[in-house]
Amino acid sequence: MSETPFTISVSDEKLQLLRKKLELATLPDELEDSGTQYGAPLGDIRRLATRWLDGYDWRKHEAQLNAELPQFTRDIEVDGHGAINIHYVHQKGDAVDAIPLLFVHGWPGGFFEARKLLPLLRQSSPEHPSFHVVALSLPGFGFSAAPTKKGFGLSQYAEVAHKLMLALGYSEYVTQGGDWGYVITRRIAEVYGGKHSKAWHTNAPAGQGPHPIYRPLLLLYHLLGWYTPAEKEGLKNALEFQKTGAGYMRAQSTKPQTVGYGLSDSPVGLLAWISEKLVAWSDEYPWEDDEILTWISIYWFSRAGPAASLRIYYEILGVEGEQVWAPATVPAIPAGYSYFPKELVILPRSWVKTSRLVFESEHDRGGHFAAYERPNDLAVI
Repeated sequence: MSETPFTISVSDEKLQLLRKKLELATLPDELEDSGTQYGAPLGDIRRLATRWLDGYDWRKHEAQLNAELPQFTRDIEVDGHGAINIHYVHQKGDAVDAIPLLFVHGWPGGFFEARKLLPLLRQSSPEHPSFHVVALSLPGFGFSAAPTKKGFGLSQYAEVAHKLMLALGYSEYVTQGGDWGYVITRRIAEVYGGKHSKAWHTNAPAGQGPHPIYRPLLLLYHLLGWYTPAEKEGLKNALEFQKTGAGYMRAQSTKPQTVGYGLSDSPVGLLAWISEKLVAWSDEYPWEDDEILTWISIYWFSRAGPAASLRIYYEILGVEGEQVWAPATVPAIPAGYSYFPKELVILPRSWVKTSRLVFESEHDRGGHFAAYERPNDLAVI
């Protein structure tokens, strides 16, 4: 379980293969005036694919990532799955009493989402303590190895993240997560809370909704419509997302292998599949083309390939169901929530509040990728 320094170094052969595939790409047609109604607009994907082929410099961005992020790998033993080689960023805080913080990403994110947070969290500030930040690539993502056996579910993702912190000498730590990171850090809080995980924070809070047996008072409030205008808007947007924006989740949680063939063979397919989410799920973030292409390139050049990252949906939702987003159990350790107005699902506060909630922060800008879009807001918690 020794630590090995890691440098991103994509081979020339892989770069040449990417170029050939981009040169041979065939784009679909598009209906007139369709905008984003049918998915990623043809004009956007053509522009990005053209830039990826001619003009985008992976070596430049690869060097920047290596310069900014101290990266390592080490084997982590996971019960029933053997050793999995995990890639992670580990940046020590400036203060001797800095607090170990585990940053857990989701899909279609990665370790690089912590890129802008690192310099903010490592330094001491009157507004927050200094942190030792660990941002791992989940198994099957980025430059971590992927599981090779079926059944690598939520408990295993939590186990590998927890054991990584222990291997780094952090027997006590706090966590931050959004998307799958929320689900995983919540499970860490449930299983390892108290002795090891001391507090958890998320920018994607969820909770059980109205129920005649488990939450009858909430049901009464719901039937009476006792919500603020902002909460009503949040529920409306959440229902709209489930109706028109969650098709990817259905596909990835039922037939990830089938979807994976297209994403693994076609860089343009991968570009369209992910860039659509980056734009739609953020809060008018001014994406530069090279930002998007670096994000997509990390998926394209990932150690296990882009298909491996999809299986988290099948392995978790297929076993635990959609209630995994809002389980009945409440972790016993302190929790903190940050609310961003363009998060995909924003539930009424009465649904998500618990007896262990000790901190809340509401922001007027920001979407699903809060750590990347609004790092200063997320850091000052």
